[in-house]
Amino acid sequence: MTRPQTRALLRALRLLLAASPRAFLRGAVLAVLVLSFGAALLGLSGWFITATGIAGLAGVGIAFDTFRPAAGIRFLALGRTAARYGERVLTHDATLRALAALRVDLLRRLTRGDARTLARMRGETALTRMTSDVDALDALVLRLLLPAVAALVTYALTGLLLAAIAGQTVAIVVTLGTLPLAVLLLWRLARRGAAPSERAEARLQDLRRGLIDARRDRAALVLAGRLPDRTHSLCTTETQARGAARDVDRAERGAAFGFAVLTHAVTAAALLTGAWLVQTGMLDPARAAIAIFVALALAEPWPPLRRGLAELGRARAAAGRLMTDPAPPTPAAGRQADSTAPLVQIDREGLELTLAPGEAAALTGPSGVGKTRLLMALAGLAVTESQGLRIAGLPPEDWNDTDLRDILTLVPQRSALLQGSIRDNLALALPAPPAPDLSDDARFWAVLDTVALGDTLRARDGLETLLGESGSGLSGGETRRLALARAILRRPRILLLDEPTEGLDPATAENVMTDLRRALPETAILAALHRGDRHAIFAKRIELSL
Repeated sequence: MTRPQTRALLRALRLLLAASPRAFLRGAVLAVLVLSFGAALLGLSGWFITATGIAGLAGVGIAFDTFRPAAGIRFLALGRTAARYGERVLTHDATLRALAALRVDLLRRLTRGDARTLARMRGETALTRMTSDVDALDALVLRLLLPAVAALVTYALTGLLLAAIAGQTVAIVVTLGTLPLAVLLLWRLARRGAAPSERAEARLQDLRRGLIDARRDRAALVLAGRLPDRTHSLCTTETQARGAARDVDRAERGAAFGFAVLTHAVTAAALLTGAWLVQTGMLDPARAAIAIFVALALAEPWPPLRRGLAELGRARAAAGRLMTDPAPPTPAAGRQADSTAPLVQIDREGLELTLAPGEAAALTGPSGVGKTRLLMALAGLAVTESQGLRIAGLPPEDWNDTDLRDILTLVPQRSALLQGSIRDNLALALPAPPAPDLSDDARFWAVLDTVALGDTLRARDGLETLLGESGSGLSGGETRRLALARAILRRPRILLLDEPTEGLDPATAENVMTDLRRALPETAILAALHRGDRHAIFAKRIELSL
């Protein structure tokens, strides 16, 4: 494991533990109690069986006290069950809280990224990957940290008790005979399972995305005759995922076999050591039997760790992706905007355009010619395609992201709306006030009337009209106009529009563009249009060709 991966895992672990440290601590204590009670239960049971047998052979069984050992066995059995229940409740609840805190931290760090970074995170691929990565990190605590801590503490306590009851020789054979070899087996399992578990997760992600894409595009696949090919590709991906999962299972089964051999070897060593001590008179048979049963009980801590380490590669890759902060916005290297330069300047072969305050231009051309890419490049969201572009005299990539958003607003074809009220969606365009400002409602209604959406919303619940997930509840044209209203509220110096009138009838489109110019008289507007480019506000028209 490389140093950056180790740092990412440790950072994720610290974040998870910080969410509910007391719950995790109580869960760790209960986990130690579960293992300690289990070892004590088997040890006491072994002593009790052996001691009663010896007492019977000696003819003093009637005088042997069976009540207190039996009570101790019942106490340990019931205590172990209660501790196990409490440990599961506390640790799982704390883990769910920790994952929630991890999601909040992830979103907080993402908001520190610039618009280019956030634009790359909007696809379903990135969202699916982040969701799976967050879920993968629950194993860090439940299957790695807590079992490891509980195992080490239990072995230490068991060693001390065995040394006090059966002598140091027995304690050394049982504890030190197991622990180094167990660590070696776990280390080997982590190395063998890291690559297959990471590969299995990657193939499962590919399969999930492929299934979603196939279902979404099933009509096009059927019409193109590509459905069998896509099905075969998905089956191949599934086969690869299953193969990687089998490699992980094979590595874990190999480790399980190694632990079984180790447990039996240590038990046999405890038996031989106890027999030798009994023969030399250094230990009585009943206490010697304790070591044998405790050696068997100490196999319990390893199964949870086996699965956690087998999937360490998945958690490692997830932590590496989630714990890497997005690149912060980079300020312009000592360069300042030119107040005398045009607000928008395009100087490419076959395409020249300048826009001053108050000017508007229509960008036309067939689908796929690059109108949207040009708008994205002007907005600083496609750095590789920004050649020949200037915003107030500077290339888009030389702008500090915050400063660029202050003067430029892009309204894309697919606008992002929130689940909530119309007021909530419009309020995103305003600076956060110290307290709710009811005077904003007048501004909201003004921009809604500008985009011909006011009467529609007055007939419903006004600004309290609720939208569903992703803004559902509005038609496509209404969604586009609400996003345009939000852009007007920002009063940008440069406004980039991608098909702003799509889905509107000609009369409504005409009125919206007229009122838009009236609301933003000094704004430079560049709009990509399929129709409506002959509107009076567009003094300049540029046609892109393939």
